[in-house]
Amino acid sequence: YDAVPRSLFVSNYNLTTDTYTLLLEFPFQPRWTNIYIQDKARATCPLLWSRVQVQGQISLLCGGVLSFGLSHYGTSVFELLAEELLMSDSIIKVYGALSMSVKMFLMWNSELHIDGGGGDTAVSTSTLEASNLFVLRESSVIRSNANLFVHGQGLLNLTGPGDSIEAQRLVLSLFYRIYVGPGSILRGPLQNASRDAVTPKLYCDRQDCPYELLNPPEDCNVNSSLSFTLQICRVEDIIVEGFIRGSVVHFHRAKTVTLESSGEISASGMGCRGGVGEGKLLGNGIGSGGGHGGKGGRVCYNSSCVEGGITYGDADLPCELGSGSGDYSPDYSSAGGGIVVIGSREQPLSALSLEGSIRADGESVKRLSRDENGSVVAPGGGSGGTVLLFLRYLILGESSLLSTGGGSGSPVGGGGGGGGRIHFHWSNIPTGDIYQPIASVKGIIHARGGAALDDEFSGKNGTVTGRPCPKGLHGIFCKECPSGTFKNVTGSDTSLCRPCPIDELPTRAVYVPVRGGVSETPCPYRCISERYHMPHCYTALEELIYTFGGPWLFGLLLMGLLILLALVLSVARMKFVGVDDLPGPAPTHHGSQIDHSFPFLESLNEVLETNRAEQSQSHVHRMYFMGPNTFSEPWHLSHIPPEEIKEIVYEAAFNTFVDEINSIAAYQWWEGAIYSILSVVAYPLAWSWQQWRRKLKLQKLREFVRSEYDHSCLRSCRSRALYEGLKVAATSDLMLAYLDFFLGGDEKRTDLPPRLHQRFPMPILFGGDG
Repeated sequence: YDAVPRSLFVSNYNLTTDTYTLLLEFPFQPRWTNIYIQDKARATCPLLWSRVQVQGQISLLCGGVLSFGLSHYGTSVFELLAEELLMSDSIIKVYGALSMSVKMFLMWNSELHIDGGGGDTAVSTSTLEASNLFVLRESSVIRSNANLFVHGQGLLNLTGPGDSIEAQRLVLSLFYRIYVGPGSILRGPLQNASRDAVTPKLYCDRQDCPYELLNPPEDCNVNSSLSFTLQICRVEDIIVEGFIRGSVVHFHRAKTVTLESSGEISASGMGCRGGVGEGKLLGNGIGSGGGHGGKGGRVCYNSSCVEGGITYGDADLPCELGSGSGDYSPDYSSAGGGIVVIGSREQPLSALSLEGSIRADGESVKRLSRDENGSVVAPGGGSGGTVLLFLRYLILGESSLLSTGGGSGSPVGGGGGGGGRIHFHWSNIPTGDIYQPIASVKGIIHARGGAALDDEFSGKNGTVTGRPCPKGLHGIFCKECPSGTFKNVTGSDTSLCRPCPIDELPTRAVYVPVRGGVSETPCPYRCISERYHMPHCYTALEELIYTFGGPWLFGLLLMGLLILLALVLSVARMKFVGVDDLPGPAPTHHGSQIDHSFPFLESLNEVLETNRAEQSQSHVHRMYFMGPNTFSEPWHLSHIPPEEIKEIVYEAAFNTFVDEINSIAAYQWWEGAIYSILSVVAYPLAWSWQQWRRKLKLQKLREFVRSEYDHSCLRSCRSRALYEGLKVAATSDLMLAYLDFFLGGDEKRTDLPPRLHQRFPMPILFGGDG
């Protein structure tokens, strides 16, 4: 004993011994700082009640062994309080109950064995508390044959292969995270428990749900009246890469549960050997399968048959253990599957992410068995158990498996076990515009019946159900009804998504999916092209037609309108096509002759209006437009001036004038397009349209020559100043047009053309209807 730091060292210097160092009482004031049991030393506290409390750490190192109580009298209670409990290659044995409270509990290749099976219920529960850190490494084991309550506020870490925490009834709570590493195990009850172990009582003969299974208490406890054998509650995140196994496994008040590809939560073969749906035996030892969600497989021998176990439980909220082949001997009978419950009605799990497996399969009979008399026994398979999930969101990866399958019967003739039950109880199913998928499923979900030597004797399939879906949603995972269907009732059956009435869908429309599904008719649709307009998916013309009563009525109305319009245009035809507005003959004003011998340009005030007689006398040449004035061949002038006018025009300016004239005379493309359409629909209207456009074209040509053009192509100064010397005219049918050239009077050339009456005879072109 070192009095300065007040530490106790128990060491055997790595020598093997069977002698224990007795530790009877530990001082409370002042408390010891540390206790070290190391180098193969053995220490024991054999009292009925003992309390070990130190200020620092308790360390068991290098083969150290610490035991509490006596092996033949396991009713003691021990308390262990310290800052840290460190174990490395060491063992702690407790005969009775252990109440440990530390901040850090670290185990390295060590073991903690608690033997609380002495029959005294007062010492059947042990408590291990590590407020900050609880770590098991290198195949460390904590094992209790009674009830074990493990809690803390930090991290519980089972690092890897061989690390395990096992008890007949195991409760883990209050950690912020639990990590079950690859190859590590949480188990309750024990796989091979001794006869004096505390045995959890399973409710195999009940068909109703225990109240605490659906409405568990707020705080986890190890009350022996509860049906749970392994419970994890009040833990934020649970990550499983190893194994969690139990008869009735419950996750309560957890936030997220994540199973990696190597992780497994299993209650397979840990249900009832008898039960409500237990199988039956023939006289020759062949047994039928147990029943649960599906009926167990029957068996026959020499025309003597026995039926399989019955179905029982509620598919919409299952909570029953699977039944076995018969409770006649654990050595040659099969057990049904157990129960896995995740979440609760009041506290559903936020998210379950599954890449591994959750199983509650019935036990299969894989080997040939004999009874006490040596006779061959061929029991049937156990039925599948229950997987009940209270969830908000589910992710099933490609390698995931959810299974409550029935077990296979004996290879020499037992019936297959019936399938179990899987139920998804969604806590909140969004609908309408806020709908979001509540599940992403890529793995396998099944509750198949177990196989038998003959398919006729296989177990029947169990049930996989979900909570009834709101309107517009269907199926186990409440997906949107397919496009073109609607659902206006509550339920999960896919057949409730009924086809939309076909008479409400226009010919040129297709149904469109709607977020949250379609809950009422008419079902939403869209037109197949932007050419068509809602709601009837008509074109603009069809909408006009149906606005006026349909094709027949619209056709009659249109025909009447066209006939009326044609009559009106025919009456007004002569007015529309009147073109030549030249003034009639006017008397010649005496004294109006201008003295053209005067070589200078006259003042505008001195110029008198030129009458028709003077124009006839000064006419030089008539130049005809080419083309019949149609939309495809409009009027146009040649760029080469005739010989008769070459001496009175500037050729370059004349070419520019011709370009402008031809540009004005040309028609736009749309004018011809309208004419083509009207020619097909109503030819009289097309003719009127053409004559109207011809008249407008002639008016533009005449206005251009009369007012807009500066006559710069003429050599005569007088003509350029007075905008004279050029004139456009046309025949009454507007097909032939011509351009007249006149002398200005100030030309002094001797080679000018003679006067009009001196040019007879002369050719004249006419146009008309005849």
